[in-house]
Amino acid sequence: MASNNRNAAVTSSIGVGAVLAMIMSWTLKKSILWTLIHGLLGWFYVIWYLITKNDWTWF
Repeated sequence: MASNNRNAAVTSSIGVGAVLAMIMSWTLKKSILWTLIHGLLGWFYVIWYLITKNDWTWF
């Protein structure tokens, strides 16, 4: 039972990261191609953006 809960949490986390990355990408670039690429990268793009960008205009 605990294994099923953990798998569900990991799947949900990956989904949230992808959606967040896609929203951030669309807000910045307005490009469907970049939005899809960043959606595939998910949390990696979100963390990279937070580390490298200082103008958090999407907040």
